[in-house]
Amino acid sequence: MAAFQIDLTPDDNGTLLVTCPALPELTTFGDDHDGALRAAHLAVEEALAARIADGREIAPLSDAVRAGKTYVFLNALTAIKVSLYQTLARQGITRADLCRRLGWHREQVDRLFRLDHASRLDQLEAAFAALGHRIELSIEAA
Repeated sequence: MAAFQIDLTPDDNGTLLVTCPALPELTTFGDDHDGALRAAHLAVEEALAARIADGREIAPLSDAVRAGKTYVFLNALTAIKVSLYQTLARQGITRADLCRRLGWHREQVDRLFRLDHASRLDQLEAAFAALGHRIELSIEAA
């Protein structure tokens, strides 16, 4: 369960302002609590996609949530792709290096990092294996 803490602040026009400490470029709003959460989820994904596209750092994903705080939880595929991006960066490996390790074309590897692409789990597992890692699955009650 990868999550980003968000802050909801009542704005002077009756809406809720949404910000995210780990993604300072994220600012959005919602008409009510549910609308703010929906907007926050989209904004977090957009901020992550932009950071990946720009080659910018993404803070480590956290699965620890604190009572009294509000969080946006990433869907499983997004969390895996962000983790792959972070693993590549930590190891100092380029996408071209990953292409060579996998024997894949550049576009195949690039799609693994596009949050709007429904990559197959076996492809993501192969990419992690090429980096000396594996994906571990955990199912929890909602």
